[in-house]
Amino acid sequence: MSLTADVNGLQLFYRDSGSGDPLLLLHGFTGSGDDWKHVFPNQIEGHRAIVPDLRGHGRSTNPGGFFKFADVARDIFALLDRLGIDRVKAIGMSAGANTLLHMATLQPSRVSAMIHVSGTPRFPDQARAIMRTMIEEGRSPEEWAEMRARHHLGDNQIRALWRHAREFADDRDDMNFTAATLFTITARTLIVHGDRDPLYPVEQAVELFRWIPDASLWVVPNGGHGPIFGEQAAAFVAAARTFLKISRPQDLRTT
Repeated sequence: MSLTADVNGLQLFYRDSGSGDPLLLLHGFTGSGDDWKHVFPNQIEGHRAIVPDLRGHGRSTNPGGFFKFADVARDIFALLDRLGIDRVKAIGMSAGANTLLHMATLQPSRVSAMIHVSGTPRFPDQARAIMRTMIEEGRSPEEWAEMRARHHLGDNQIRALWRHAREFADDRDDMNFTAATLFTITARTLIVHGDRDPLYPVEQAVELFRWIPDASLWVVPNGGHGPIFGEQAAAFVAAARTFLKISRPQDLRTT
């Protein structure tokens, strides 16, 4: 079922399907909720999947023209409030994983378990260099066609996403998690990271593993940024299903 919720001054598009424990799926930057169909083509048994388009992505608006991961986390909390969901399991990919770090530190009790894929506690120099190249000039017709297939609110929406990426390069506050902050996370956490990630080096995944109290780490051999698609999807789905089935007594609380 496809729906739209008015939250925090924007219209947030989301899909809500299945039944069971709420499972939040958060896509990567310049992606959309539809990307998860390439990982989970079928419903995840025993889970109610909540799959939003992040602000300014896909079919979700962003009239304020700002993109901070902390604000995205608040958008998702507002959506969960609308749905009457107090506590979730979650999978986040890249931008979605960064959002999950904010969610799990802002309101730790609301995230019972999370799979953190290709995220980071902070933007390293190599990522900032790549972010500064995210300009619309010189984009090929194929690149525009790919973006237009994902984002449905016009070319200005797409230009705004590339602008936000350039803004990330100079932002030192939004993604700036310390060991002390990450230590407050109570969610069971599986960190999934490719050892060939060009944006965030695997050493940052190891830091997250060391700093988040109840964390496990899976380094994907020869994995790039987002090692959960294509040939690597089957192994990830198997690992995710196993991880999500594990629960502690406090994870069984529902509204």
